[in-house]
Amino acid sequence: MSKARFATATAGVLLCLSAWAQAPASSLPAFEPAPAALLSELRKGGYILYFRHAATDFSQNDSNMKSYEDCASQRNLTDKGRTDARTVGAAIKQLAIPVEAVLASPFCRTVETAQLAFGRAEKTQQVRGGPAAPADSDRYAPLRRILMTSVAKGTNLAVVSHANPFYSVAGPPYLAEGEAAVIRPLGSRFEVFARIRVEGWETLKGAAKQ
Repeated sequence: MSKARFATATAGVLLCLSAWAQAPASSLPAFEPAPAALLSELRKGGYILYFRHAATDFSQNDSNMKSYEDCASQRNLTDKGRTDARTVGAAIKQLAIPVEAVLASPFCRTVETAQLAFGRAEKTQQVRGGPAAPADSDRYAPLRRILMTSVAKGTNLAVVSHANPFYSVAGPPYLAEGEAAVIRPLGSRFEVFARIRVEGWETLKGAAKQ
């Protein structure tokens, strides 16, 4: 093999290795905690609850929206989504899981999910939606920093956002609508401790009675 062909082949291998190294790992937890253990950890605090907004009407889209406040031109929550958001919020309150700050993507469906679940929402561009594979590699850098930053014991941080940003920074599979990923910040990285679908909060309520 000529030096030129060898150099080209080597460069190709290195490029593939680099792409592999940067590809997001699975966002499924390495070990699924038992419901009682998960509830105990959430009550202690120090975690981030990353929610995908609740159920939406897929006959709608955001293509004609003029601003984040233009809810009529966005994909919005369905009645089921609103019920699910209230159900999740009621379960978190009943389970005595402390949540201090609530960050929300500024889209109407995420803000409404946060308000129905927690009664409040701090809109921020740092957790806004976007493509799953953005052309700009720094597109979700602010979200990564939030997920890596420690949260004080005795409380948890809630982030209400979208499926694509989480898929981009944490990997597949996508979060279902209304599903939460329980994130453990580790300073220079983060790990997914658990995932909780809307119906999973009933399981935690069952664990609380044991």
